[in-house]
Amino acid sequence: MNASELRDLSENELEQKGKELRDELFNAKIRRAAEQLENTALLGQLKKDIARVETLLTEKRAAGQGA
Repeated sequence: MNASELRDLSENELEQKGKELRDELFNAKIRRAAEQLENTALLGQLKKDIARVETLLTEKRAAGQGA
């Protein structure tokens, strides 16, 4: 997921996407602990995607207050 795709989403959609990503990260951590996760790079990618979503949410909220 890249930032340009995320910029097209509304604030509510970004919040929902962030929740989905956090849930997916939690499940991946559980699978890693149980030694069932084959692609450990997934953890880092999910963290980066969550950070992108949070950054865009902050930008949208700041733009909304400034207007």
